Amino acid sequence: MQLPPGKKIYFLSDFHLGAPNREQSLAREKRIVLFLDSIKHDAHTVFIAGDMFDFWYEYRQVVPRGYVRLLGKLAELTDAGILMHFFVGNHDMWMQNYFQNEMNMEVHFAPARFEFDGKKFLVGHGDGLGPGDSGYKILKKLFRNPACQWLFGILPPAIGIGVANYFSKKSRDADKSTEEVFLGEEKEWLIIYAKEVLKKDHFDFFVFGHRHLPIDFRLSSESRYINLGEWMNYSTYAVYQNGMMELKSFTGKEEKIYKNW
Repeated sequence: MQLPPGKKIYFLSDFHLGAPNREQSLAREKRIVLFLDSIKHDAHTVFIAGDMFDFWYEYRQVVPRGYVRLLGKLAELTDAGILMHFFVGNHDMWMQNYFQNEMNMEVHFAPARFEFDGKKFLVGHGDGLGPGDSGYKILKKLFRNPACQWLFGILPPAIGIGVANYFSKKSRDADKSTEEVFLGEEKEWLIIYAKEVLKKDHFDFFVFGHRHLPIDFRLSSESRYINLGEWMNYSTYAVYQNGMMELKSFTGKEEKIYKNW
């Protein structure tokens, strides 16, 4: 796809709305809506790379309470003709068709390839990719199993969502010690994954979320790995135009972005 003159592509991830409490989540939601409102004049496509919510499950007639500001803004953008892609993350993997039907968004359950202006992108949330973390990879297959989703769905929403919120909090707490530290090129699993992909296929940009630390890492002279960070601390996002990709912070925290070039 060739972008029209003056149009841009935006990438953002890991809002974790609902955490850690209503007050902080609401302030974050308003900040995200403000950002989306600021880009609607020049956005051609927007990619949200997972964990929009700290937990999301779509019952047949019920979705989690709240988030009306964000959901309304997403619908406004798609109604205006902006293309919206969402990649389910490990905190909101139990999506069905609500976002497709209500907001006309394309929902992806695995990394997907795109090409803009002759540049190749591989975009995804990032969970379960690369070496290690075998326990989570097994759990991910279990959680995405239709039978498992059906069993969870027969629980009353008050019980099911309460249990899920408890485990989502435990998952965040377990990651706090490593989220904001660059582990080194040989230990960053998404960098390892990107390098393995490059042995077989070329991508100009690998764009993921999940890791929480905003990272702009040059894999080679022609390929970069971008981790989008998160909106609890950094409010970071990436923007692409005219062959150039830039990782930025909506709240001016560019110094927190890890770069190797």
